[in-house]
Amino acid sequence: MGYFMTHREKAEQLLQQQYHCSQALFGAFAEEIGLDLKTAFKISTCFGGGMRQGGICGCITAAMLVLGMAIGFYDSQDKELELYVNKKTDEFIKRFTGQMHGDINCRDILGRDISEPTGMASIRKEGLILKKCPRALNASIDILEDMLKEHLKYITESSISLEDIPEDNEMQSLLKSVSKLCRFRRNVNNLLYSSSKEIGFIQFDIRKFKIVNDLYGEKFGDEVLDFIINKLKESCKDKQFFINLRSDVFMIVTEYNSEEELVEFIQEFDSKASYFKNIKLQMSYGIYTVEDKKMELRQMEDRAAMARKAAKNNILKNILFYKEQFKDSLYNRKFIEENMQAAIAEKQFLMYLQPKYSIAKNEIIGAEALVRWKNPERGMIYPDQFIPVIEENGFIRKVDYYIWEKACSFIRKCMDYGIKTCPVSVNVSRVHLRDDECLYVLSNMIEEYGIPKNLLELEITETADNQQISLKALQLKEEGFTLLMDDFGSGYSSLNILLETPFDVIKLDKKFIENMMLSEKGRLLLEQVVSMAGKLDLGLLAEGVETKDQIELLQSIGCDQVQGYYYAKPMPEEEFFELLKQQAEVMV
Repeated sequence: MGYFMTHREKAEQLLQQQYHCSQALFGAFAEEIGLDLKTAFKISTCFGGGMRQGGICGCITAAMLVLGMAIGFYDSQDKELELYVNKKTDEFIKRFTGQMHGDINCRDILGRDISEPTGMASIRKEGLILKKCPRALNASIDILEDMLKEHLKYITESSISLEDIPEDNEMQSLLKSVSKLCRFRRNVNNLLYSSSKEIGFIQFDIRKFKIVNDLYGEKFGDEVLDFIINKLKESCKDKQFFINLRSDVFMIVTEYNSEEELVEFIQEFDSKASYFKNIKLQMSYGIYTVEDKKMELRQMEDRAAMARKAAKNNILKNILFYKEQFKDSLYNRKFIEENMQAAIAEKQFLMYLQPKYSIAKNEIIGAEALVRWKNPERGMIYPDQFIPVIEENGFIRKVDYYIWEKACSFIRKCMDYGIKTCPVSVNVSRVHLRDDECLYVLSNMIEEYGIPKNLLELEITETADNQQISLKALQLKEEGFTLLMDDFGSGYSSLNILLETPFDVIKLDKKFIENMMLSEKGRLLLEQVVSMAGKLDLGLLAEGVETKDQIELLQSIGCDQVQGYYYAKPMPEEEFFELLKQQAEVMV
């Protein structure tokens, strides 16, 4: 997640992604209790079954799980602890019932009977889950946070050291995490109000930390995090406080006299922490310099997080100060996440089609399906604004499926009209390369609309991971689909992928073509790529073609198929259908 999130924000995001309330609530606390989301979802799904019949709200069962793990209850023979747990669960249910004014069943909270098909259809149509469930989630989270603080206070006042809690107690990490975070924020608040100097928030993470875990194992990854913590202990002096917020994300709050001093402090720490067991660690640092000490602490942390994320995406600098425009980016992301589900339900996503042309014949030979978002509040939202967000949170699956089905429907429409030679290519996002779900979805759509597989072409970006591409592409190829390598020339592994993956067509990237036209050597290289494609029996299509010079060069070296503004921009499907009809009438 892009910045340090509260339990409410985590639960809200999971609900927006269509996880049910039990998963959203338990998932919000998952990281602190040492569980990954996948495991948390499995557990909460097993124990949240009653709500699917309209019975007790899944928030209650999920809350019982959180409390049980927090208190460390695992042995029913421990009667004293069992009585204490029962007292706490009774307390939660009583407080939850009070806050919900007696509504503790799903059918009461949603106002529909979810066990009936008509009731469920009404819930989905009206978006009642996103409208009604946050009330139960927020009530549960408020109560849980309050009860966990009380439990932590009970342990502290009982003179029980957190270190004395048994290692097999799964909630030890939660208690320690809550304790450390409370202590950190208390120290930061004291610093803000007592210091006469400037205060800076520094948030940083390790670039590509997931790859470190994948290559060397999670145990090695934990050793890296311990190494960073030890280096922070060495580097941070009096009135410099730090915390490991989650995974590889760390925060430092410090006094300073000048921004140069802040940068020097970071550079000195970075030099100490840049190597672990001969593995180079690259960090991204975001800095927020406090302007208003009365601002909420969370807002200060968020600004440092925004700067960190910007630094992570910057190839030239790894240290960036917060800028006000970062806030616009955060608001835009929040708007997208809050409205993406409604966009699917209300058909705000539109399929645009960009024609593919034969230079020699000067006629349409196919099209690429592209997505646009026409929001009633903001108007047209273009892919570069929302695709990165929905790729990160996984919602890209639903958008892809939506466009795939629209493409199948359009192909069926063309066939019914008598146009049977216009294939439509759709993008296959990287998320689909990790499992077999897309195979079933595509096959079902093909069968439902009764269209030939060769008319629905699949585009895979060449910069995705080679091994994943090869395996998934081979499966898709065996299923009879035509495969296009998108953006050929934009990455570093094009030729290797051609060796390992059974593509039918390669699409030359727009920038690749532009760069090749800058010199005689580039034109020669472009000519050799075209020749190579012919010898490998690969189709070739140049995308992003905008000028007559490009057309003439491509035609002279034997590249006949093109796509770009020179011929046509992406257009609504109705407009493209009219073009096809006109072309069909001319050819008769």
